Amino acid sequence: MPRRPQTVMMGHQDFDRAFVDGFGDELPDTVDEASVERMRAVAKLLDEQVEVPGTGFRVGIDPLVSAVPVVGDAVGAALSLYVVAEAAYLGVSFSTVLRMLANVAVDAVGGSIPYVGVLFDVFWKANKRNLELVIDDLVAGAEDGVSAVVDAAEGAGGAHGHGASDASEDGDDRPVVIEVE
Repeated sequence: MPRRPQTVMMGHQDFDRAFVDGFGDELPDTVDEASVERMRAVAKLLDEQVEVPGTGFRVGIDPLVSAVPVVGDAVGAALSLYVVAEAAYLGVSFSTVLRMLANVAVDAVGGSIPYVGVLFDVFWKANKRNLELVIDDLVAGAEDGVSAVVDAAEGAGGAHGHGASDASEDGDDRPVVIEVE
């Protein structure tokens, strides 16, 4: 009988510590930890690479990059989209991907405001928010035991594109849930 993944729910302060130090045993065993570690590294670089002396507050290179008008915010958004792409590769839910894209959009738009955009980038930390969404989604998915949903009407072009098709001949368009242990 397959072993059920062990998961530990994290509070916000626990997540902050894990964000800087790594996630350790908080992730389910079924998750590609190298992928999560790459996302964490990019998010840390962009949002919390350096601690401001005497404050305990951390900043990344995103505010520095966004100081370059127009191009800086586009580069920051492109780097942030890497985290979203890795999350989609890991199979997070569509709603989580949409929330992540919204965070990137808010970051890009808020960061593009002249003068105050850099301050916005210092405090918004879209990549850290997105990584937290990914971890929450992966932990919840492991607890539910569901990792893929395929739209029967779309066949191989289903929600996660895994190529599985369970579409019936009568045009049944209900989603098919595939349980994975």
